[in-house]
Amino acid sequence: MLHADHIYHTFTVANGQPIAALEDVSLALAPGTFTALIGPSGCGKSTLLRILAGLVEPISGQVQFGGLALDRPQRQISLIFQKDNLMPWRTVYENIELPLQLAGIPKPEREQRVAHLLYITGLLGFENHYPAELSGGMAQRVAIARGLINEPDVLLMDEPFGALDALTREQMGQELLRIWATTQATVLMVTHSISEAVFLADRVLVMSPRPGHIIREVSIPFTRPRGIELLTDTTFTQLAAQIRAAIH
Repeated sequence: MLHADHIYHTFTVANGQPIAALEDVSLALAPGTFTALIGPSGCGKSTLLRILAGLVEPISGQVQFGGLALDRPQRQISLIFQKDNLMPWRTVYENIELPLQLAGIPKPEREQRVAHLLYITGLLGFENHYPAELSGGMAQRVAIARGLINEPDVLLMDEPFGALDALTREQMGQELLRIWATTQATVLMVTHSISEAVFLADRVLVMSPRPGHIIREVSIPFTRPRGIELLTDTTFTQLAAQIRAAIH
């Protein structure tokens, strides 16, 4: 579905010095799969997501979506950031609805889609609240709902729970799996949490320090649905140790 082939990217800093961010990154996301991307800070994970979303053009290499070269953002690819980026003057309903308004979708269809997402994200009863009235976890649910409003085929997530406390983060991980099961979108999620990666994903891709490239792919064998008891499973602990060793 979404393929990246031999991606290279560099940045130019203020003094004109180029800095290599990504080096020969190739990956393929199969339909309906959940992939986690993990690596040290500054290795280019977020840059790679922006390239896959069509927001940044790589120095060399190509991204293909549905067999065609990706050279601009597509409605079928949604990117969710760590910061929820909600508009404080709009209600939960209005924040979720916004992409459909901008796309000129008729009001009856907007109402139907928003109502469905309020239901599957557990936001019913909060549709008239403003962002300032929400907890961090609830605000991130709104961001996820907004990311799903265009019914994307691919959901790219850049540390979506990174700003949450440990308990809320754990709960939101379980919520994400529940939501994902209802949409079956293809997910690529950047995280710094090894346990989160193993708990959520079908496979974990490990990136090297900058310039980032993929140095390890770890398949996750656990069936779904997954419960919180998995965190103490022996195989879970062994997989987490493999990933930790690859990073360090």
